[in-house]
Amino acid sequence: MRLTQATNYSIRVLLYCAVNPDRPSRVADIAATFDMSETHLFKILKVLVDHKFIETIRGRHGGLKLGRPAEEIKLGDVIAATEESFQMAECFSEDGRKDCPLILSCEYNRVLREALGAFFAVLDRYTVADIAKDRSLLRGALGIDDLLHPALASA
Repeated sequence: MRLTQATNYSIRVLLYCAVNPDRPSRVADIAATFDMSETHLFKILKVLVDHKFIETIRGRHGGLKLGRPAEEIKLGDVIAATEESFQMAECFSEDGRKDCPLILSCEYNRVLREALGAFFAVLDRYTVADIAKDRSLLRGALGIDDLLHPALASA
Protein backbone atom coordinates (compact mmCIF):
# COMPACT_ATOMS: atom_id res chain seq x y z
CA MET A 1 0.00 0.00 0.00
CA ARG A 2 1.16 3.50 -0.76
CA LEU A 3 -0.27 6.70 0.69
CA THR A 4 -1.29 9.42 -1.74
CA GLN A 5 0.63 12.63 -2.24
CA ALA A 6 -2.33 14.52 -0.72
CA THR A 7 -1.99 12.53 2.51
CA ASN A 8 1.76 13.13 2.60
CA TYR A 9 1.25 16.88 2.15
CA SER A 10 -1.53 16.88 4.74
CA ILE A 11 0.86 15.52 7.35
CA ARG A 12 3.47 18.09 6.28
CA VAL A 13 0.97 20.96 6.68
CA LEU A 14 0.02 19.73 10.14
CA LEU A 15 3.70 19.49 11.09
CA TYR A 16 4.34 23.00 9.80
CA CYS A 17 1.50 24.40 11.90
CA ALA A 18 2.50 22.32 14.93
CA VAL A 19 6.02 23.76 15.04
CA ASN A 20 4.70 27.27 14.40
CA PRO A 21 1.96 27.52 17.07
CA ASP A 22 2.53 31.12 18.16
CA ARG A 23 1.42 32.73 14.91
CA PRO A 24 -0.75 31.80 11.94
CA SER A 25 1.09 29.96 9.18
CA ARG A 26 0.67 31.58 5.80
CA VAL A 27 -0.53 29.52 2.83
CA ALA A 28 2.10 31.12 0.58
CA ASP A 29 4.90 30.15 2.99
CA ILE A 30 3.70 26.55 3.29
CA ALA A 31 3.29 26.20 -0.49
CA ALA A 32 6.78 27.61 -1.08
CA THR A 33 8.33 25.39 1.59
CA PHE A 34 6.92 22.24 0.00
CA ASP A 35 7.34 23.47 -3.58
CA MET A 36 3.68 23.13 -4.44
CA SER A 37 1.09 25.42 -5.94
CA GLU A 38 -1.24 27.30 -3.64
CA THR A 39 -4.15 25.89 -5.66
CA HIS A 40 -3.07 22.34 -4.84
CA LEU A 41 -2.55 23.30 -1.20
CA PHE A 42 -6.08 24.74 -0.98
CA LYS A 43 -7.50 21.38 -2.15
CA ILE A 44 -5.58 19.64 0.63
CA LEU A 45 -6.63 22.26 3.17
CA LYS A 46 -10.31 21.73 2.40
CA VAL A 47 -10.16 18.20 3.80
CA LEU A 48 -8.08 19.28 6.81
CA VAL A 49 -10.49 22.13 7.60
CA ASP A 50 -13.58 19.95 7.08
CA HIS A 51 -12.21 17.46 9.62
CA LYS A 52 -11.17 20.27 12.01
CA PHE A 53 -7.48 19.39 11.88
CA ILE A 54 -6.77 22.94 10.62
CA GLU A 55 -8.47 26.22 11.37
CA THR A 56 -8.31 29.23 9.07
CA ILE A 57 -7.89 32.75 10.36
CA ARG A 58 -9.08 35.51 8.06
CA GLY A 59 -7.65 38.97 7.69
CA ARG A 60 -4.37 40.71 7.10
CA HIS A 61 -2.53 38.73 9.78
CA GLY A 62 -4.48 35.57 9.12
CA GLY A 63 -3.40 32.14 8.03
CA LEU A 64 -3.64 28.61 9.33
CA LYS A 65 -3.31 27.02 12.71
CA LEU A 66 -4.07 23.61 14.14
CA GLY A 67 -7.77 23.13 14.76
CA ARG A 68 -7.06 21.38 18.05
CA PRO A 69 -3.95 20.60 20.08
CA ALA A 70 -1.34 18.53 18.27
CA GLU A 71 -1.60 15.97 21.08
CA GLU A 72 -5.21 15.30 20.03
CA ILE A 73 -4.61 14.78 16.31
CA LYS A 74 -3.96 11.09 15.71
CA LEU A 75 -2.07 10.18 12.57
CA GLY A 76 -4.54 7.39 11.88
CA ASP A 77 -7.42 9.88 11.86
CA VAL A 78 -5.60 12.15 9.40
CA ILE A 79 -4.76 9.29 7.07
CA ALA A 80 -8.29 7.88 7.23
CA ALA A 81 -9.66 11.35 6.35
CA THR A 82 -7.28 12.06 3.49
CA GLU A 83 -7.09 8.71 1.70
CA GLU A 84 -9.86 7.92 -0.77
CA SER A 85 -9.77 4.15 -0.45
CA PHE A 86 -8.20 1.33 1.49
CA GLN A 87 -9.32 -1.41 -0.86
CA MET A 88 -6.11 -3.39 -0.90
CA ALA A 89 -7.51 -6.06 -3.22
CA GLU A 90 -10.55 -6.34 -5.45
CA CYS A 91 -12.29 -8.54 -2.87
CA PHE A 92 -12.46 -5.54 -0.50
CA SER A 93 -15.22 -4.03 -2.64
CA GLU A 94 -18.72 -5.37 -3.08
CA ASP A 95 -18.24 -5.44 -6.87
CA GLY A 96 -14.92 -7.28 -6.61
CA ARG A 97 -16.43 -9.97 -4.45
CA LYS A 98 -18.71 -10.96 -7.30
CA ASP A 99 -15.75 -11.34 -9.67
CA CYS A 100 -13.61 -13.56 -7.47
CA PRO A 101 -14.38 -17.28 -7.62
CA LEU A 102 -12.49 -17.82 -4.35
CA ILE A 103 -14.48 -15.40 -2.20
CA LEU A 104 -16.28 -18.12 -0.25
CA SER A 105 -13.18 -20.22 0.43
CA CYS A 106 -10.26 -17.78 0.57
CA GLU A 107 -8.85 -16.23 3.74
CA TYR A 108 -6.91 -13.56 1.81
CA ASN A 109 -9.55 -10.87 2.42
CA ARG A 110 -9.56 -11.57 6.17
CA VAL A 111 -5.75 -11.43 6.34
CA LEU A 112 -5.63 -8.14 4.47
CA ARG A 113 -8.31 -6.64 6.73
CA GLU A 114 -6.30 -7.74 9.76
CA ALA A 115 -3.17 -6.14 8.28
CA LEU A 116 -5.05 -2.91 7.61
CA GLY A 117 -6.32 -2.96 11.19
CA ALA A 118 -2.74 -3.36 12.46
CA PHE A 119 -1.62 -0.48 10.22
CA PHE A 120 -4.21 1.83 11.80
CA ALA A 121 -3.54 0.50 15.31
CA VAL A 122 0.07 1.70 15.01
CA LEU A 123 -0.89 5.05 13.47
CA ASP A 124 -3.47 5.64 16.20
CA ARG A 125 -0.73 5.37 18.84
CA TYR A 126 0.94 8.50 17.44
CA THR A 127 -0.14 12.11 17.21
CA VAL A 128 1.09 15.15 15.35
CA ALA A 129 2.76 16.20 18.62
CA ASP A 130 4.76 12.96 18.65
CA ILE A 131 6.22 13.55 15.20
CA ALA A 132 6.74 17.28 15.85
CA LYS A 133 8.57 16.96 19.15
CA ASP A 134 11.95 18.16 17.86
CA ARG A 135 10.54 21.58 17.14
CA SER A 136 13.83 23.43 16.66
CA LEU A 137 15.13 20.91 14.13
CA LEU A 138 11.86 20.92 12.20
CA ARG A 139 11.62 24.73 12.22
CA GLY A 140 15.10 24.87 10.69
CA ALA A 141 14.25 22.26 8.07
CA LEU A 142 11.06 24.13 7.21
CA GLY A 143 12.81 27.50 7.00
CA ILE A 144 10.71 29.08 9.72
CA ASP A 145 12.81 32.05 10.84
CA ASP A 146 13.04 32.42 14.63
CA LEU A 147 15.10 35.60 14.27
CA LEU A 148 12.00 37.52 13.26
CA HIS A 149 10.18 36.24 16.31
CA PRO A 150 12.54 36.24 19.34
CA ALA A 151 9.84 34.76 21.59
CA LEU A 152 10.01 31.58 19.49
CA ALA A 153 13.79 31.23 19.71
CA SER A 154 13.58 29.44 23.05
CA ALA A 155 11.02 26.92 21.77
